[in-house]
Amino acid sequence: MGYLSEKMLADMQLKGFAPSTKKEYLLRAHHFAAHYMRSPAEMGNLEIRHFLLDLLHEKKVSPATHHMYVASLKFLYKTTLERPEEVDCIPWPKTPRTLPVILSGEEVEQLLQAVQSIKHRTILMAAYGEGLRITEACSLQIPDIDSKRMLLHVRGGKGAKDRSVTLSKRLLILLRYYYRKTRPPKPYLFPGRYPDKPISDDAVRMVLHKAVASCGLTKRVTPHTMRHSFATHMLELGEDIRTIQRMLGHASIRTTERYTYVSDKHLGRKKSPLDLLGTKKGKVLG
Repeated sequence: MGYLSEKMLADMQLKGFAPSTKKEYLLRAHHFAAHYMRSPAEMGNLEIRHFLLDLLHEKKVSPATHHMYVASLKFLYKTTLERPEEVDCIPWPKTPRTLPVILSGEEVEQLLQAVQSIKHRTILMAAYGEGLRITEACSLQIPDIDSKRMLLHVRGGKGAKDRSVTLSKRLLILLRYYYRKTRPPKPYLFPGRYPDKPISDDAVRMVLHKAVASCGLTKRVTPHTMRHSFATHMLELGEDIRTIQRMLGHASIRTTERYTYVSDKHLGRKKSPLDLLGTKKGKVLG
């Protein structure tokens, strides 16, 4: 795609897209061009429709993958090529709402202990302990650790938004140990192959995959599972949904409600107003 790829990337940067979103959008656009061996600038609605149908009927892609292709091509034609009429009639696919995979507290502990590398274990503990996306955990910088106020600053979250979350005492202890052992060069706490770049998400995924296998877990566990588990465990500990929303960095409460399914433990602690009638707590009912 050449120049078109560069322009699409620049458009996404101006929109403040997350690195993972930029990577996925470009990949899907390249697949579209490779399918026809032509530039998207030379194609339009007919080719887009046939390509998306081929993904569904021949490639048998998942609803989530299909949704990503639609999102990528809509952005490509609406923003980069400035030809919105080519994709305006392309419907957004419905994606089934499936419950996320959740690890128990014991499984989280087991996984963390199975990770031999102090660097990767610290990243995964940050993802679980703070509810971070894997990209956010990998991109942490030394000044982001505010031990005086016990806060962790998250830079450039989804939608290019910064936020602060409560810093876990256990994570702080591990961060200090990791720093003393490795003395990572600035600016990143977890540098990758090049010191001026953070470790890649894929590198952490590979380590986690091996840890899952060594623990004998049959659940499909990804780095994002740690974030799911954090949110659900916070709910089970009685934290209110608004606080969880803020910690996760969700703009809408509806996103958090879909993200953190209501567990049986959480429901079991709730009381009917009937049980409060005639008690001190019941006075708030009037």
